Amino acid sequence: MSRYRGSNSAGTAVAVIADIMAVILGLWILMYLLDANRANDLVQFIHDAAAWLAGWSRDLFTFDEAWARVVAGYGLAAIVYLFIGHAVANRLHRH
Repeated sequence: MSRYRGSNSAGTAVAVIADIMAVILGLWILMYLLDANRANDLVQFIHDAAAWLAGWSRDLFTFDEAWARVVAGYGLAAIVYLFIGHAVANRLHRH
C-alpha cells in the first residue's frame, strides 16, 4: 500500500477495499482447507462474507474434490477483485 502514500485518496480507498475483499476470500480458503470449526462465530462471519463476495464464482468450477472447488471458485474471485481494484486505483492515481 505504500506505493499509494501521498496520492489521491479515492484510488487508495479502492485499492484498500480490493485488498480487504481478497483477504476475506483468502481467509475463507485457508479456514476451509484447515477444517476450521464452522460453529465458531468468526469462521461463520468469514464464510458468509466470502460466500457473498464470491457469489458469482463460487460454483463456477465442477471439480470432483470439494477443496478444489473452494480454492478455484473463491480464489478466482480474490484474483479478479485484486486485479480490477488495483487497475481502477492506478487509473484514479493517474488523474
